[in-house]
Amino acid sequence: MLNLIGTYECKADIKGRVMIPTALKKQLAPVSTRGFVIKRAVFQSCLELYPMEEWLLLMKKMSSLNRFNRKNNDFIRRFTAGVRSLEMDAAGRLLIPKDLLGFAGIKKEIVISSAINIVEIWDKNKYEQAINEAASDFADLAEEVMGDESDGANGIS
Repeated sequence: MLNLIGTYECKADIKGRVMIPTALKKQLAPVSTRGFVIKRAVFQSCLELYPMEEWLLLMKKMSSLNRFNRKNNDFIRRFTAGVRSLEMDAAGRLLIPKDLLGFAGIKKEIVISSAINIVEIWDKNKYEQAINEAASDFADLAEEVMGDESDGANGIS
């Protein structure tokens, strides 16, 4: 499993090309030859970049959903709306499609942030706003999500 680390400030050019920072490019090197999938995030107005192996694992899980269940079918349609495959060019850039740039509100200043096995791509101002809004209740969220007492001494801190 891929465990990406880092948050990077970058720029997108007028065509939507983004230079992947060297440190992140090195982490992605083992999986970059197979390409990537980029999509709209479910909960935030940012983009998610999946290495192809991670995307295929997710699609395997989604393919087990019963398509004759209306909710499942609606979910699959909305989840995959705007999905594109991408490849890094020889210069280490990704070309983000215009409609996805519009969805995320990305103009020039961006933040690329690791999210365990995928990468989030944010408009810089929206990223800072999302981090600041979450700061006030992060301790409560951390306790709720990670504070399972059955975990004993394996807690994080």
